[in-house]
Amino acid sequence: MLDLTQVLTYSAALGIAAAIPGPGMAALVARSVSGGALSGFCLLFGLILGDLTYLSFAVFGLAMIAEHFNALFQLVRWAAALYLCYLAWQFWFANHQAIEVGRPVKRQELLSAAISGLTITLGNPKTIAFYLALLPLVINLETVSLQTWGLMLVPLTILVLLGVGALFIVSAVRIRHLLSSLRAQQRLFRGAAVIMVAAAAAMLIR
Repeated sequence: MLDLTQVLTYSAALGIAAAIPGPGMAALVARSVSGGALSGFCLLFGLILGDLTYLSFAVFGLAMIAEHFNALFQLVRWAAALYLCYLAWQFWFANHQAIEVGRPVKRQELLSAAISGLTITLGNPKTIAFYLALLPLVINLETVSLQTWGLMLVPLTILVLLGVGALFIVSAVRIRHLLSSLRAQQRLFRGAAVIMVAAAAAMLIR
C-alpha cells in the first residue's frame, strides 16, 4: 500500500497536471458554457475514464510493452493527433446558438459529451506524459499491487480529477451569462480549438 507521503505527492502532482490548461479542460469549459453543468459533468466522466485507462496502462507495464511495439504506438500517436485536429476543426466551425439556461439536455448530447471526454483524454499528450513519464517518478510502480491500484490509486485519481473538474465546471456555469452572445461563444470555442491543435502538434513533435 502507499504511504501518506506518496498519497499526498501523487494527489498534488495529479491536481496540478489536471489544472494546467489543456485540450481536456478547454473542452470541459466550452461544453459547460454551451450545455450546462450536467453536460460538463458527463464530459468530465469521460475525461476521468481516460485517465484511469492510462493509469492502468502505467501500473500494468504499458511503457515496457511500448518498447517492443513501437510501430503500433507511433500509429496510435498519429491517430490521436489527427483526432485532436478533427475536434479542433469542429470547435472552430461550431454552429453556435443563444444559450438557454434551464433547457433540458438530450440523452444523446450527454453520451456524446462523455465519449468526447474519453477520446480527448486518450489523445492528450499531457495525460500520456503524466502517467507514462511522471508517475513512475512519484510512485515506484514495481511495488504497486492490484489491491493498491484498485483501493488507492483509482479512488484517489477519481477524487482529485472530480474536484479539479468540478471547479472548472462551476466557474464556467457561473459566467455563462457573460458568454451568452454568439461572438463570445465563438471566441471560447476557437480558443479551445487552438489548444487542441497545439496539443496535437506537441504529440507529433515528441
